[in-house]
Amino acid sequence: MIKKNIKNLSLSLAVMLTVFLTACGNSNSTSETDASSYPEKDIDGVIIWGEGGATDNISRTLAPLVEEELGGSLVMQNKEGAAGAIATQYVYDQPADGHTLLFGAENPNLYQVLDISERDYMNDFTPISIFGQNFGGLVVHEDSEFETIEDVIDFAKENPGELNMGYSGEGSLPHVASAMLEAELDTEFNYVPYDGDGPLATALLGKEIDATVLSVSAAQEYVDAGDFRMLSVINDEALETASDVPPITESYPAFEKYFPWGPFQGVFVHKDTPESIVTKLTDAFETAQENEEFQNTLESLGVVPLNINGEEAVEYVDKNRSTSTWLLHDAGAAEISPEEFDIPRVDED
Repeated sequence: MIKKNIKNLSLSLAVMLTVFLTACGNSNSTSETDASSYPEKDIDGVIIWGEGGATDNISRTLAPLVEEELGGSLVMQNKEGAAGAIATQYVYDQPADGHTLLFGAENPNLYQVLDISERDYMNDFTPISIFGQNFGGLVVHEDSEFETIEDVIDFAKENPGELNMGYSGEGSLPHVASAMLEAELDTEFNYVPYDGDGPLATALLGKEIDATVLSVSAAQEYVDAGDFRMLSVINDEALETASDVPPITESYPAFEKYFPWGPFQGVFVHKDTPESIVTKLTDAFETAQENEEFQNTLESLGVVPLNINGEEAVEYVDKNRSTSTWLLHDAGAAEISPEEFDIPRVDED
């Protein structure tokens, strides 16, 4: 009887050990069977900016369309602060199970060289999809003496540090684009900071600054109202939404090497998210973006649709990071060299 009990106990222990080892073996991976039941709970969609901006509008328009594809709930929330670094760190700190998504823009590409955060897209996240790209436009007040981009650059060269260039914080579109002008054209601006694009536009309206770079979609309403003049788009070709505005390469061909470049919106997951879940999310977002309502939203915001994923998305984000970080460094706006993070110059890729 004792032998029988010992035998049964040994069998039970063996079964328990097998279950334990199996569980341990699966703790850091998810099989295709597990992915088939994903999502197992609500998915949190974390937006790095506050309500009402392009990233917020695009993400919230897309969310219900993705829900239909995944068959689960995508609960959106805004977690702003530190140029998006608070939201980025928050998502990174969550379990890598695909139930927390980061809806972001280009800013995390710059965190390291600006010493804002140790996180960045290339090392810490996997892109699920890049939705679209915006473009910047160099704008001045309608009453400005500057009629062309050459007028602005010539004045800045002849009067170093006297042209008041507005920007909306470190790593912002106005900041990076202005750094691009300084680095490539040997100019020097007097930077005037504002807390967001809204106050920046108000400053230009009040002639507190001489010029700034705004997203074409944000600037267009002021141009249409006769308040601003857009002198150039920061791109290598004219845009449909601003067809009468010349691209910067028309005046300065040397900028061609930087493009395609510009602000973008996309969705990311923790780098350790199982590949099967990444694939399921990628398929859902790719299909959802084909929706006509979503395409209309992009058009209304002046965003060029991309809908890219996989290696193409990785290469896109990587080139954006290379261009932006070296621009800031060469212009003296980033004290930490991109070399410290093994980021090559755009012409060395």
